[in-house]
Amino acid sequence: MEGLLLIRKPAGVTSFGALSPVKRMLGTGKVGHTGTLDRFAEGLLAVLVGPMTRFVPYLTELDKEYEAVFEFGAETDTLDPEGEVIATAELPAEAHILRRVSEFTGTILQAPPVYSAVHSGGERAHRIARSGRQVTLPARPVTVHRFDVLSWEPPFLRVRVACSKGTYIRSLARDLALACGSRGYVKELVRTRIGAFTLEEAVRPEEISRES
Repeated sequence: MEGLLLIRKPAGVTSFGALSPVKRMLGTGKVGHTGTLDRFAEGLLAVLVGPMTRFVPYLTELDKEYEAVFEFGAETDTLDPEGEVIATAELPAEAHILRRVSEFTGTILQAPPVYSAVHSGGERAHRIARSGRQVTLPARPVTVHRFDVLSWEPPFLRVRVACSKGTYIRSLARDLALACGSRGYVKELVRTRIGAFTLEEAVRPEEISRES
């Protein structure tokens, strides 16, 4: 068996865990996904099976698109709903948010979240953070092709973001909120596209069969 399978990862499971039904159905451990989604997030995973796993590096380079809900007024240590609140602030005005959004399009410098898989000194940043040690991750260039505000229902900002590999939506929430004089984190996150592959084409893990 070899090929490409598009899976809709549910919220509450890891990307690795979402692959278990594929491995059981196909009877192989040679399965790889092309871009991790956080446990709290849901959405599209492009999964390669068998000899096709050699193409994982190519698919991970593709642009991605997300829909997300940012919650303003609070920031968590993980920048997602699974973390502890570490700071609070007043809510910004909608006009202020709309003015600032344009600053986060194009090629920007972005510091990854401390709780991320980025390496720091040869160790995963999230492992350093969870051990109680300080970790500082340098900002790096990423590209945000489109950053659309879909709605503002305080304290929730619903957005759609199209971006390059390596862009953290959690960092966008943090940085946009700070630019507005507030604090923020990602409450909900759905990946809707990887390259030309869309979430509408995906199947849920429990729906996987050899035919799908």
